[in-house]
Amino acid sequence: MKQLPLKYRLNPNQTPASLSRTDGDIPLQVLNGRPGYINFMDALNAWQLVRELDAATGLPSAASFKHVSPAGVGVGLPLSETLRRAYFADDLSLSPLAAAYARARGADRLCSYGDWAALSQPCDAETAAFLSREVSDGVIAPGYDPAALDILRAKRKGNYNIVQIDPDYEPPAVERRDVFGLTFEQGRNDVLVARDMFQTIVTEKKDLPDVAILDMLIAQVTLKYTQSNAVCYVLDGQTIGIGAGQQSRIHCTRLAGDKADNWWLRQHPRILSLPFPSDISRPERDNAIDEALCGDFLSPAEKRDWLNTLTGVTVGSDAFFPFGDNVERARQSGANYIVHPGGSIRDDHVIEVCNKHGIVMVFTGVRLFHH
Repeated sequence: MKQLPLKYRLNPNQTPASLSRTDGDIPLQVLNGRPGYINFMDALNAWQLVRELDAATGLPSAASFKHVSPAGVGVGLPLSETLRRAYFADDLSLSPLAAAYARARGADRLCSYGDWAALSQPCDAETAAFLSREVSDGVIAPGYDPAALDILRAKRKGNYNIVQIDPDYEPPAVERRDVFGLTFEQGRNDVLVARDMFQTIVTEKKDLPDVAILDMLIAQVTLKYTQSNAVCYVLDGQTIGIGAGQQSRIHCTRLAGDKADNWWLRQHPRILSLPFPSDISRPERDNAIDEALCGDFLSPAEKRDWLNTLTGVTVGSDAFFPFGDNVERARQSGANYIVHPGGSIRDDHVIEVCNKHGIVMVFTGVRLFHH
């Protein structure tokens, strides 16, 4: 099949709409539902992210996408009991792939509402069981176990979007895009994120443990598929805050940091102990928790004391930090490691701020803008 008609367009007036390929068959199958334009934009960006992250880390990877940027990204490491409670997964058995998606979904549960899920490995029944309970538009994966397919096909009254992609498909080396009747052409961003990116440590403190290297891999792959300007905070195998598409880098850093703070505050003992009726929906619980965090349920002192316990965070940026204010903001949300391309005329000042706070900074020399 070389062309797939789309039921939904970007906006209702933009007809007709289709997905096509000129040099061969479309490398995917729609197993259920009728995905639209935005669905496929999310699905194809998300699939590239999780495929590359799996290759870079050797771990099952998942992403929760909204509006062509990830709301969360995670790899298949076991969840603590606290995270299982915070992610509403304490009553489920979680395979490594299910844990990866639980992490991706739990990174920012408000922004993940109605997401498109992407899985780097064939979807198993445990991942499908977790996904079946969330409000989601669809999922893309390289395959589905029969039991997983049965679970997902029952979602949304049988209309849940399920897409299977050929994991061996490679796009052409040159990409093209039409804008206002004009065609842009450039080579695909085929830079491979790998551990050897992190050899240039520019700060006085040089210690870079394996857990920080893993988080840097996650940060860099995530940023490669996040609308720039972009900054993300990562901890223990998952993003915890992503700031996407802001015109100023400090606003990206603040936005991502605020999300990371909310992620950590959701794990405060008083928040975890909030009493909810047994029949309340997951989105209603998310909204109630958000209202509690935005209100005075926790005092400013309680919030600050709890946030002061957040540590070990890695912060990544898709382009250089031009000022030390980004480092100061990142430090407020537990940053101990920072990775970015470097190359600013103020690099010396940014490094000086890191040295003042004992932060390890890595220069990659690779910019990761995505538009």
